[in-house]
Amino acid sequence: MAAPLSGHHVAVLMGGLSSEREVSLVSGAACADALERLGAKVSRVDAGRDVAAVLTRIKPDVCFNALHGAWGEDGCVQGVLETLGVPYTHCGVLASALAMDKAKSKAVLAAAGVTVPGGGLFNRHVAAAGHVMAPPYVVKPNAEGSSVGVFLVFEGANSPPQEIVAPAWTYGEEVMIEPYIRGLELAVGVMDGRAMNVTEIIPRTGFYDYEAKYGEGGSEHVVPARIPAHVAEKAKELSERAHAALGCRGVTRSDLRYDDINDVLVLLEVNTQPGMTPTSLVPEQAAAGGVSFDDLVLWITEDAYANAGGNAGSVANQGQDGR
Repeated sequence: MAAPLSGHHVAVLMGGLSSEREVSLVSGAACADALERLGAKVSRVDAGRDVAAVLTRIKPDVCFNALHGAWGEDGCVQGVLETLGVPYTHCGVLASALAMDKAKSKAVLAAAGVTVPGGGLFNRHVAAAGHVMAPPYVVKPNAEGSSVGVFLVFEGANSPPQEIVAPAWTYGEEVMIEPYIRGLELAVGVMDGRAMNVTEIIPRTGFYDYEAKYGEGGSEHVVPARIPAHVAEKAKELSERAHAALGCRGVTRSDLRYDDINDVLVLLEVNTQPGMTPTSLVPEQAAAGGVSFDDLVLWITEDAYANAGGNAGSVANQGQDGR
């Protein structure tokens, strides 16, 4: 029996130009390995500004987009792929751009009945000059992921984080400032519009920052989360509603906070290209539901074909050239 992707040429886009480059390289390598096990011819593309020329030269049947962060996850690469006419995984141009912009996505989600944090956008110099809201609160870039550039300002802090006005700051002139929601860190994967599971995240550092997300032993993941049944169902419902409201497709991951003392559940953001590293949440949720990593990668790839002109169904039935 032929491998599911035998005869198909898949370009895996990884690395890229964002602050999440290293994470993307790990995600991309894991997905490329899985695609090779599935029988595909795989081209591993470290996506730079010449990505259009590279793809035009190698002529893949489909692109598996394993990029994270700005340029690869915010609609830019998606627009290039639309122009080239190459099918690609995950969300389209509009959903990608909208989900990456925290301020605009929060407005859309709130209008759809999804509970989101308060707060808003502030010029980074204003935000650094004095507290714009009473601590505790969170300061984050408006268009980054993986907790890059995120600061938690605790009660009693004398001043806001001065890193946001340092010369090394490259994350834009405006920062999102939100009230800190105490409690549990939760995540829900959504696959084909349906919630997969609820993960409870216990960071070793006390805050789910970049190191806690990707460092060896940086956090503990409990699947399913140890929360009341009504909270789990609500987390799934909000995540499905958010996925639909932003116009997402394929696999996404919603991040939430649950204040277990006051029984308040808040959705923080939607990630349109969830991590696919060994410590990533969506592969863990898939495994908990009986879906192996290779089968997850296969489904994501099939979904790219299905969204490229209605060619729904198994990739194995698409013909030897993948079209």
